[in-house]
Amino acid sequence: MAEYAQPDKLVSTDWVAEHLDDPNVCLIEVDVDTGAYDEGHPPGATAWNWTSQLQDQVQRDVASRETIEALLRSAGANDDSRIILFGDNNNWFAAYALWMLEMYGVSNTALMNGGRVKWLAEERPTTTEVPEPRSGSISVAERDESIRAKLPEVLAHVEAGGQLVDVRSPDEFNGVIMAPPGLPETAQRKGHVPGASNIPWGTAVAADGTYKSADELRELYSGQGISGDQPVIAYCRIGERSSHSWFALRYLLGIEEVANYDGSWTEYGSVVGVPIANPSA
Repeated sequence: MAEYAQPDKLVSTDWVAEHLDDPNVCLIEVDVDTGAYDEGHPPGATAWNWTSQLQDQVQRDVASRETIEALLRSAGANDDSRIILFGDNNNWFAAYALWMLEMYGVSNTALMNGGRVKWLAEERPTTTEVPEPRSGSISVAERDESIRAKLPEVLAHVEAGGQLVDVRSPDEFNGVIMAPPGLPETAQRKGHVPGASNIPWGTAVAADGTYKSADELRELYSGQGISGDQPVIAYCRIGERSSHSWFALRYLLGIEEVANYDGSWTEYGSVVGVPIANPSA
């Protein structure tokens, strides 16, 4: 069985349990449900709120360099710290946070494979105690957006017949529904980006929420023509599910030219004059 391209980008729940008291490890929880952390979390873990801390509150954009640096320092991160991210919903927003950190040059990162659900299922230790803010000294670089796609790049990619991976559910992709039930961020139209392949994020994970093996992932994506021989753009609804798939493509399969389109369908499906594909129309 083939190994992941960068196996150090994933750590097990066993590894985290063994390093709970390691001062060089920063454990950070980023949940879809921003109240989950308060119900119990691994001892020493810091929480980031994806809505109020990882998003610019004035314009639709990721958090600023200054914000990210302050968040990391409050979590105790230094330049040589190992930063481990995890969360609910199979690490959706943990992967989003990791993708954002990578844009800011913070590369000593990893996901806890299986996330919050696996930690709780294994009855690992939890606490409701919130750790005191620490004083790390990490320095964060200016943003490098080479792993990010914005609308102009997506439109050019579509025009050139490039590869896109839509990681939403088949019903979203086919225009049956606008968004998953209960999620408020929606677009003006249903459907998908023309030419995109529908490879739902959930097909990349096993029953326990961990990523499938490298061989299984390679078979999954290559079956849709995604083999790493040309640039790929991944997208979903607001960029969190596609971060999960972006992580698999880039770090587990080693596809270097893969970008996450965090504007995703809420942007693309609302832009005036931009053609879409809607099989259900």
